[in-house]
Amino acid sequence: MASSTSDLNRLATSITCHAWNGDRSKLALCPNDNTVHIYAKSGNTYTLEQILEQHDQVVTGIDWAKTNRIVTSSQDRNAYVWKQVDGAWKPTLVILRINRAATHVKWSPSENKFAVASGAKCVSVCYFEEENDWWVSKHIKKHKSTVLKVDWHPNNVLLVTGSSDFKARVFSAYIKDVDGKPVQTPFGTKTPFGDLFAEVEAPGWVHSVKWSPSGNKIAFSGHDSSINFADITTTPPTVQRIRLSNLPFRDLLYLSEKSVVAVGEDANPVLFTSNDSGEWTFISEMDKKETAVAGPAQESARAAFTRKDTLGTESANDTKINTQHQNCITCIASVTSAGDRVTDFSTSGLDGSLVVWHTKALEAKMKSLKIA
Repeated sequence: MASSTSDLNRLATSITCHAWNGDRSKLALCPNDNTVHIYAKSGNTYTLEQILEQHDQVVTGIDWAKTNRIVTSSQDRNAYVWKQVDGAWKPTLVILRINRAATHVKWSPSENKFAVASGAKCVSVCYFEEENDWWVSKHIKKHKSTVLKVDWHPNNVLLVTGSSDFKARVFSAYIKDVDGKPVQTPFGTKTPFGDLFAEVEAPGWVHSVKWSPSGNKIAFSGHDSSINFADITTTPPTVQRIRLSNLPFRDLLYLSEKSVVAVGEDANPVLFTSNDSGEWTFISEMDKKETAVAGPAQESARAAFTRKDTLGTESANDTKINTQHQNCITCIASVTSAGDRVTDFSTSGLDGSLVVWHTKALEAKMKSLKIA
């Protein structure tokens, strides 16, 4: 299915997460199991090339570096860095040192380290040890519950975390042997590893956290169906909270410094924008959302009994939400950009669909969006 505003492909029964390679010619996704599927993209056609099967449990995070390395995390408490050798993807085990599931993984902007969130109340910041030829980790603690998401500041040093202890936190992930000389941050140049620089309360589990392109603000979503925007250049951080009647948002993406798309359990991307004063506003859902009911259909007594048994209804009517996604959207990623502005982005969800959205077409179709 395709439209002027988006391209839809159903690639699995359910998708946990996805990531693109550097030139967006390939896609990696987890079909809600212990594998990662690698697809080659040509136009709007996706061809399965390889299945990565090293993990034992559901893959919870995938990130594809521009240096053509893939990092994956899983509920099996492991992470792997994958490199292509003679066309095949080969894994290298990462020493995470955690005793609970890994929940998310993200390469740093310089791609010389990555962060793995976990149910062990910590984040493993991982880097490569040349002398031993393996990936090792240092722990950022000070969380009281599962860390659900992480995101890197553009300076490659600061890390924001979202936790189920109702907090979003900003830490230093500076490693001298990896990062070299200290760099300037909003908190100065003295950034010892693991130092906590900012802590913002949320009224629920923090499902997602993202840095703005400038690195001066963070956005995070709460399980109370709120989205929060914090300016970390102020002490304490200035926070604006917008609470909606929607179901909770599971992931966020900055389209620009003044535009954020939130996706989640309502199966419909939602746009927020800010004015020149930094005040954020809900703009609109980005996909049409109605309920369509099909007419009655002729069927056998066996089919009617099956429906009664599995769905609790004898009706043959099919109720379907009139959006591209038919279930919770679990992941959003940038596809193409121009400068600091994302021009196309992709979403995947529990319906097994991957949708690529075109912001210019969306603006033309829905003038109320006002994408900044």
